[in-house]
Amino acid sequence: MMKILRTAVCVVSIGLLPVAAGAAILPVVPDGAQALSLFGKPLYAAEAGESTLERLDAARRDYEANPDDADNIIWYGRRTAYTGDFRGAIRIFSEGIEKFPDDARMYRHRGHRYISIRQFDRAIADLEHAAKLIEGTENEIEPDGLPNAMNIPVSSLHGNIWYHLGLAYYLKHDWANAQRAYQNGFDSGRNDDNRVSTTHWLYMIARRMGDEAAAERALEPISADMNVIENHSYYNLCKFYKGLMSLEDMMSTIDDSTAGAAGHYGVANWHWYNGDEDTATEMLHDILASDGWASFGYIAAEADVASRD
Repeated sequence: MMKILRTAVCVVSIGLLPVAAGAAILPVVPDGAQALSLFGKPLYAAEAGESTLERLDAARRDYEANPDDADNIIWYGRRTAYTGDFRGAIRIFSEGIEKFPDDARMYRHRGHRYISIRQFDRAIADLEHAAKLIEGTENEIEPDGLPNAMNIPVSSLHGNIWYHLGLAYYLKHDWANAQRAYQNGFDSGRNDDNRVSTTHWLYMIARRMGDEAAAERALEPISADMNVIENHSYYNLCKFYKGLMSLEDMMSTIDDSTAGAAGHYGVANWHWYNGDEDTATEMLHDILASDGWASFGYIAAEADVASRD
C-alpha cells in the first residue's frame, strides 16, 4: 500500500510553474481510472446522468463551432468534469492555457480538477499562478454550472481561486499557506455564502494549528441570521463551532450528499482536535466507505487518514 508523508510538507510557491499544455499533464493510472487515491487505489467515475450528458453535448457543439473562444473552452471543460471525466477536463483546460496563457480562469479550473485527481502540487502551481494573474484586477461573478434554487450565483473568480488554493494547501497539511489563501478568499467575499465557506476552513485550520484565539476570531462574522443561499452545510458547521447549534442538531442536518461529506468531515475534525480521536477516526473511515471520492470532504478525510496510518 502506498503511503504519503506523515508530516506536513510546506510547499513554497516560488519556482513552482504550471504544467505546460505540451508536457505530461496527467499521471499514469490504470485503464479507465480517473486517479489513484492517496492509498494507491484506482478511482473510477460513476455513470453520469442523462441531463449532465446533454449539457456536455451542447457545450461540445459550442466548442466545435468555435474552439478559439475562451468561454467555449471553459464550459466544455467544466461540463466534461461534471460527468466525472476529470482527466478529460484537465486536457481541455490545458488547451485553453496554451491558447490563452494569461486567462486566470483556465488555471483556476485546471487547478480545481488537479485537486480532484489528488495532484495537489500541480493544483497549487496552477492556482498560485492564477492568483498572480488576478492581481490588480476587478473581481467578477463566476456563473454556476448548476444554478441554485434562487438562480443567484454566489461565487466569484477571485474567491474560487483563493478557496481552491487554500484547499490544496490544506490537503498537504500546510496550515500557514492554507490560512493565507482562505483569508484572502474571505477578504474577497461578496456575500454570506462566501463568508461561511471560508470561515469553516479558517476555523478548522486554526484549530489544527492549536491557535484557539485565531479560531474564535474566525467565527466572529457568524450569526444566526445570515443570508445563506447555497452553502448550508458550511453555515451549519460554523454555527455548530460557535455554539449556536448542538452536536445532535448538527448531525441531524447531514445526509449522504456531497455536502453531507463536508458536514461529516467538519464534525470528525471537531472531535479530533477536542481529543476524541477514536470517534474522529471512525467518522473519517465512514466517509471513505462512501462513493463520493471526488468531494472535498472525502479528499480531506483521505488526506487525514493517510497521514495518520
